[in-house]
Amino acid sequence: MNDPLASRIRPTQLSDVVGQRHLLAPGRPLYNLIESGNIPNLIFYGPSGTGKTTVASIIARKTNKALRRLNGTNASTKDIKEIVSELDTFETVNGVLLYLDEIQYFNKRQQQSLLEYIEDGRITLIASTTENPYFYIYPAVLSRSTVFEFKSVEWQNIIPAVRRGLDILSKENGVEADIDEDALKKIAVGCSGDVRKALNSAENCYFTAPIENGRRHITAQSAAELSQSSSVKYDREGDEHYDIISAYQKSLRGSDANAALHYLARLLEAGDLPSACRRLLVCAAEDVGLAYPQIIPIVKAAVDTALAVGLPEARIPLADAVILVASAPKSNSGVIAIDSALSDVRSGRYGAVPRALQNKHFDGEDAEVKGQFYLYPHEFENHWVEQQYLPDELKNAVYYKPGENKNEQSFAAYWQKIKKERK
Repeated sequence: MNDPLASRIRPTQLSDVVGQRHLLAPGRPLYNLIESGNIPNLIFYGPSGTGKTTVASIIARKTNKALRRLNGTNASTKDIKEIVSELDTFETVNGVLLYLDEIQYFNKRQQQSLLEYIEDGRITLIASTTENPYFYIYPAVLSRSTVFEFKSVEWQNIIPAVRRGLDILSKENGVEADIDEDALKKIAVGCSGDVRKALNSAENCYFTAPIENGRRHITAQSAAELSQSSSVKYDREGDEHYDIISAYQKSLRGSDANAALHYLARLLEAGDLPSACRRLLVCAAEDVGLAYPQIIPIVKAAVDTALAVGLPEARIPLADAVILVASAPKSNSGVIAIDSALSDVRSGRYGAVPRALQNKHFDGEDAEVKGQFYLYPHEFENHWVEQQYLPDELKNAVYYKPGENKNEQSFAAYWQKIKKERK
């Protein structure tokens, strides 16, 4: 009984796997592949504790291949060579099924060393990763594999696994577990969709619960104290980080204050104050922009305040700023304009600065027409005079097109009137 509870009650058939019905319900592609017994190279991608290892173990039992296991965090090229050396021997007459956990930690050379053998079928690879395989797995390995995404398990689906785990503990130790419904939910919710984490918490709760009337009574308070401190699944270097900040910014851009507050809360609960502030500043400029230009210093002030006071108080100015950005009128005319100008510059379309705008006040002997001829706008009515500012090559370029909002339309109308009067 030294093995963790999660290992002791690991399912041995697909119907007992918690969650992943989109993959493992009868008729779904992965279910059909497993049931057929014709197993291709597979990559399981998803968060920890969602059943990747469990499903791989079930597949291994269904094949007649020699099972070998490696973990990318500690395996070396030597381990791969040892597996390869076993090929075409009596022990591996039906080939090898290699379960490679955390494949993202294998470097390119290590992954390449498997190519020949997964190509000809002598090694069937089942690899798992918590990171996006399209970023972390060598393309040649990826192209020879089928990717299935495992998803975080809903807390409602974790409750039966926790109950089952407590039943096992009760039988192993001869003392029945008595758990409050609130405690059960606390464990299930607090694990962030990670079944292994939930079972570890349940085991901790069982052994620390006082025995009352011959039972170990698990309360919501003890479950809260012994479960993971945060129900937010978050890794500042992983996909979850980028998914949350992407959803945060898109909710702000989409003018959904409620959704933006939700993702702000997830960022703050994970302690990622810098990302919450940075994306908020970007949205103020990129997505509100000229529709309400005063918003930039307002949001900057809110961010400065949040960084000055720190968490938990930082949530207050940030919430105000998030609601303001989400509720404000939107315009992306500024970012479109600068990106259009950058496109010309990067493609080599920029030309010489017009003579009237150059920062020199004399001409060389080669100049056919001498003199700068710069017209100072403030010397003219309405502080404007017509003259060419863009290089000759781009003199008719238009980068900025006013957005359909009150501010930009009023500015556009003003200058249209002034310029029309002067022509």
